[in-house]
Amino acid sequence: MRKKTESAAPVVVIGAGMAGARLAARVPGVTVVGEERHAPYNRVLLADVLAGRYAPDVITLPAAEVRRGVRAVRIDRADRLVHCDDGSVLHYGRLVLATGSNPVLPPLRGLGATLPDGVHPFRTLDDALALRAAVRPGARAVVIGGGLLGVSAARALAECGAQVVLAQQGEHLMERQLDPEAAALLRVHLEALGVEVHTECRVRGLRCTPTATGESVRAVQLADGYELAADLTVLACGVRPRTGLARAAGLEVRKGIVVDDELRTSDPYIHALGDCAEHRSTLYGLAGPALEQADVLAEVLAGRPARYEGTRALTRLSLRAGSRAQGTGGPDALDLAAFGEARPLPGDEVIRLSDATRGAYRTVVLREGRLAGGVLLGDLGAVAGLARTWQDDEPLPPAMSLLHLLTDDGGH
Repeated sequence: MRKKTESAAPVVVIGAGMAGARLAARVPGVTVVGEERHAPYNRVLLADVLAGRYAPDVITLPAAEVRRGVRAVRIDRADRLVHCDDGSVLHYGRLVLATGSNPVLPPLRGLGATLPDGVHPFRTLDDALALRAAVRPGARAVVIGGGLLGVSAARALAECGAQVVLAQQGEHLMERQLDPEAAALLRVHLEALGVEVHTECRVRGLRCTPTATGESVRAVQLADGYELAADLTVLACGVRPRTGLARAAGLEVRKGIVVDDELRTSDPYIHALGDCAEHRSTLYGLAGPALEQADVLAEVLAGRPARYEGTRALTRLSLRAGSRAQGTGGPDALDLAAFGEARPLPGDEVIRLSDATRGAYRTVVLREGRLAGGVLLGDLGAVAGLARTWQDDEPLPPAMSLLHLLTDDGGH
C-alpha cells in the first residue's frame, strides 16, 4: 500500500533542460521548475541559432507545462518541500534534480563577477541570442576554448561574417574526442573559413576600457604578452555541474550529485540526472547520456524495473556550410564522429584510412580483441556499424577485420 501511495505522490523536476524535458514528456503529471524564460529547447542546436540557421522556436522540445523563470532556492527534505524564489512552495513525493551545469569562467585578469560588455558565455539560448545580436560582419571575435562548444561557436561566428580567432590551451582542437590527425583536418577546415586557430595558447587576461555602464572588452591578452584585438569574446572553457542546491540540502556530492543505478541520490526520495549527476564516478556532460538517464528514470518512477548502467557515448558534430560560405566558395559541411578512447595505449592495434579526394579520415583502436574507440571525419558512412560494435563491447569475431569495419559496408 505504501508503494502505491509513493508512486501517486507528486513528482517535481528542478530544471527544464533536455534531461528534465525528456522526463516530463514521459511521466504524466510532473511539475517542472525552470529558471530560463524560454520553453525547453535542444541545447545541441545553439550554434545553429547563433549562425542564423534556426529560429529559437525551431529548437523547442515537446514537454509538459513548465513554470518558466522560476528558480528553486531551497529543498526541505524533512517535509519534502521545494521553496522557489517567487515565494511558491511545492510538495513532492519524488524530487528530480536536473539542474544541469554552468559554464566555467576562467580566472582571467579583468574578468570579475560581472562580465564586461562584449564578453559572452555560450551555454544557453539567451547566450546564443545575445551573441547573435552583438555580432556584425567584420567584428573581431575571440573564442577561448577549442573543445566541442568552442569549435561550434567559432564556426557559427565565422558564418555571421566575424573575423574569428580561436585560442586553445591544449595541443590540438577537441582533445577529449579527436586524435591529432583528425584535429589537424578540423583545423584546416576552420582555417578555410577564415578562422585563425592558435593551439598551445594560454590566455592571461582581458584588456577592457571603461564605459558609461561599466567596462567593455578590447583585447584578449596571452601569456606571452601578445594581444588579440576583440570586439567580442566567447568563453567556451567547459562546464561545471550545478550542485549547490543538492549540497545545501545535505545530499552526497563529489564532482556531481552522486546517484545509483536507479538515478537515486543519498536521499531515497530524490533523484538526479543529466549534467549534474555523477554515476559510477562518471560525469557525462552530453545530451545522449542525459536522455538515456531520463528514459530509465521514467521507468523507475512508474514502478517498473529499470537500471542505468552507464552510456557509451558517441560524439557527433556537423559543421554545416551556411549561405555565406556557399556563396563565397567556402568549404562544404564537415561531419565528424568520435567514440571511446581514440588515443592508443602501448600494445593497441591501430588502423587509419585517409582519402583526401573524399575528405575522409577514419581511425579505430583495437584493444585486447575489442574496439576501444575511433574517430571518423568527413565521410561517416561506417559510423553506425562501428558505434554498434563498440557499444556491444564484445570481442570481435576472428573473421571481422578492422579494415572491414572501416568500410561503408562494415556495419551492415
